[in-house]
Amino acid sequence: MLVQVRNRCSEFDSYRAARVKSLFNAESGANFALDAELPIDEGDWRIGVIVGPSGSGKSSLGRLVFGDAEVYREPDWPENAPIIDAIAPGNDFNDVTAALAAVGLGDVPAWLRPYAVLSNGEKFRATLARVIADAPERVVIDEFTSVVDRQIAKFGALAFQKAWRRTTGRAVLLTPHYDVLEWVEPDWTFDTATRTFDRRRLQRPSFDLEVWETDWRYWPAFEPHHYLKIGKMIAATNYVGTVDGELVVHLAVSPAFHQGGCFRASRLVVMPEWQGAGVGMRFLNHVCERYLRGENRHARPGAMLFHTSHPGLCAALRRDSRWVQKSARLFGANKLRSARSLTRAARKRGGSEIGTGFGGHFRAVQGFKYVGSHEG
Repeated sequence: MLVQVRNRCSEFDSYRAARVKSLFNAESGANFALDAELPIDEGDWRIGVIVGPSGSGKSSLGRLVFGDAEVYREPDWPENAPIIDAIAPGNDFNDVTAALAAVGLGDVPAWLRPYAVLSNGEKFRATLARVIADAPERVVIDEFTSVVDRQIAKFGALAFQKAWRRTTGRAVLLTPHYDVLEWVEPDWTFDTATRTFDRRRLQRPSFDLEVWETDWRYWPAFEPHHYLKIGKMIAATNYVGTVDGELVVHLAVSPAFHQGGCFRASRLVVMPEWQGAGVGMRFLNHVCERYLRGENRHARPGAMLFHTSHPGLCAALRRDSRWVQKSARLFGANKLRSARSLTRAARKRGGSEIGTGFGGHFRAVQGFKYVGSHEG
């Protein structure tokens, strides 16, 4: 495919325009031309990137690849509705939450806020979630990652490309930033600065996540990003993952020996700027594997139980062959039954009645068990 960009505008002869031409030996600012050979008509590709400095013809080229109609123009976001209502309102609820989680916007409180009050990073991810949920067959996204912090840009690009490859469409991303190329892992790249086409599949960079056993001292940094506001787990051992000393991910583990010698994991939180990097499940699996081998302060092996209401995390656990689903309570717990049980236990000890109980919430809680890679 030969794509030819021919942009024209008026030739101005004002005093300042004439002086600029004289000072900088510039003949004209009226014409721009770019010829690009893009052999993309054939082949099974999903993501292409047009990269180059500002003013090098990316947007013009992008409009010609699929046609101007395929350039993504973001619909207005409602001012008085949370993003969970604004994204693909005609789609299934689970499809929308899956799109949000897939692009790294797993911070549930952010789902309940209007777009206008989100941070730049959250807005970027919300827009990508909208594209994923709509799943067009062909789309061109201009200024990809241009307005966000570079770390969020990289992990947001990684999350988007993984989510997009689960659709059936083709996407062309236009960006002035070369630092996201390895994270997007495009099937082809055209550089408007050098006018070169490259079909190499780039390898994304790696990073080392250090795992530390600790207590609750780091929880205050993670707690604002956890979707539940509940107390600390009893007798818990805490684990944090860091990259170059930066807090990335947290998990707490408590004994659940009354459940067949198992352990219970909870409070899994990935810092927002690291969401989409794929560290959450890997960190969880690493800790669970250690417990399965008996590498814990109790010096005893045991399977890990994990309960969550997060739709995206539930889907990820179901996709992972190392986990099996054990329960799905979709209507909350019976607080009255819990109160009666506590009262009976208190009476056996000679105490008085207890007028409270656990549960009583309306969350849909799903339970999973880590069995490891050696079991079915």
